[in-house]
Amino acid sequence: MQIYLPVMKKNEIETNWNDRLNVGIIGLGLMGASFALALKQIFKNYLITGWDIKPDNAQKALELNIVDSISDNMKDIFSLDLIILAVPVKGIVNIISQISDIAPTSTIIDLGSTKKPIIRAVPPEYRLNFIAAHPMAGTEKSGPEAALPDLYKNKVMVVCNIEESGEKQKEFAEYIFKKMQMNIVYMDAEEHDKHAAVISHLPHAISFSIANSIMKQENPESITALAGGGFRDVSRIAKTPPDMWIDIFSQNKDNILNSIALFKKELEQCEEMIKNDDLTELKNWINRANTLHHIL
Repeated sequence: MQIYLPVMKKNEIETNWNDRLNVGIIGLGLMGASFALALKQIFKNYLITGWDIKPDNAQKALELNIVDSISDNMKDIFSLDLIILAVPVKGIVNIISQISDIAPTSTIIDLGSTKKPIIRAVPPEYRLNFIAAHPMAGTEKSGPEAALPDLYKNKVMVVCNIEESGEKQKEFAEYIFKKMQMNIVYMDAEEHDKHAAVISHLPHAISFSIANSIMKQENPESITALAGGGFRDVSRIAKTPPDMWIDIFSQNKDNILNSIALFKKELEQCEEMIKNDDLTELKNWINRANTLHHIL
């Protein structure tokens, strides 16, 4: 794993677009719409065209001036200079199978949260065009109304198997990510999917589990009346759209199941220590957990 911090050197030659940059964004939810707003802060001469499977999302993005135009034909996007794929992983894989007639100079950036299935689906003739990326950013909100121009600022952008991408595409993507003030992390796709299962996908599974356990209580309203900051932090991500997480759990199934198994062992260990009043070992267990924050 390599980490590239977004420090712009004074003598660095920045990408210069003399002609208009034509951008296409497929998926105008939180991630795609926020990416569009961030691009508008980077480039002066651009046209951003959006497409979304939900016509209401596309129309709303146009009304909010997130995109400059919308297309009713997704394949129109393929002819543009920069193509952003901001839909769930299954959708990205499906879109990739439909790509045709991409210009050699075009750059395709996908924002999917599982990388191996996506990279595997890219046709060899378009692999140089492709940048496999995963921004570690987001909120519990969805739709173009939730878009934020600084959603990606100071967040990690994981870029996978970059050695398979074209040099110009790599330079252009890095330029964009650095301008967004993101921290770029280079990683193998398989390594990424294993790590994402632990650091991102497992916490969501736990949050959904906690929320469901509360809702199965006799009086969940009374319980939530006691909720403090800790509970709200843990349960906040349970508000995220179910379709997206069904897709993630399916696409990264084996890694997530392994993560759940390890988590269950820790929870069972906690259960046993509490049941047996083993307070000394319980304290040691909590102290070991506290050390995580030394590396965060």
